[in-house]
Amino acid sequence: MSKAYIVCRDVRKRFGEHEVLKGVSTEFQTGQVTVIIGASGSGKSTLLRAIIRLEPHDSGSITIDGVEVSDDQRTLQKQRSEVGMVFQQFNLFGHMSVLDNVTLAPRRIRRTPRTAANEQAMVLLKRVGMQDHAHKYPWQLSGGQQQRVAIARALAMQPKVMLFDEPTSALDPEMVQEVLDVMRELARGGMTMIVVTHEMGFAREVADRVMFFDQGCIAHDAPPAEFFANPANERIRAFIGRVGG
Repeated sequence: MSKAYIVCRDVRKRFGEHEVLKGVSTEFQTGQVTVIIGASGSGKSTLLRAIIRLEPHDSGSITIDGVEVSDDQRTLQKQRSEVGMVFQQFNLFGHMSVLDNVTLAPRRIRRTPRTAANEQAMVLLKRVGMQDHAHKYPWQLSGGQQQRVAIARALAMQPKVMLFDEPTSALDPEMVQEVLDVMRELARGGMTMIVVTHEMGFAREVADRVMFFDQGCIAHDAPPAEFFANPANERIRAFIGRVGG
């Protein structure tokens, strides 16, 4: 049986009077692809951000490979190097080339020599179909191309888990597929992935489990065949119908 690499226990998070996470408890197994869906504001992205402490949780616990996520900077830096994250807005450094965007973290954090970092980056850029754009700047690329570079950048730290926070929602429709194709390839390669998305086709095809968030809680968690064939309640059925599932 796969090992639980990330464990959440009674995780709570409040923004002012609004409790965004209401005691979330779940585990994410090594090698598993989890797709999280649900309405905007239901807590999906907040959970992802809490896992790498971009959004500190108020109570409960999150552990990564048995070590609790906290404000200890040395431990947190190690955890963030093991858990890569791809954001909705690509967050590339506009003044740096594609190659430099991908090599920055390995050179700064892992102290990888520039030559070795460049070689590794070119392998990753080829993997996401962006090797011919290595010396361009983000503003010279389409949204889909920028997101593929962002994936390569996250992979450059050789993470054990990849988090995707609505990675296609800022893209023009014709660019969505190229990013999903890269994510499919990662899943086929055995990458542990937690994906917040509205792409129901991707969830059906690639996920090992689909989790539905509703008002800060996990309302349903099931394999995709079961999840889509037998929605647990009318709210889930309506959501799937609305987003094209």
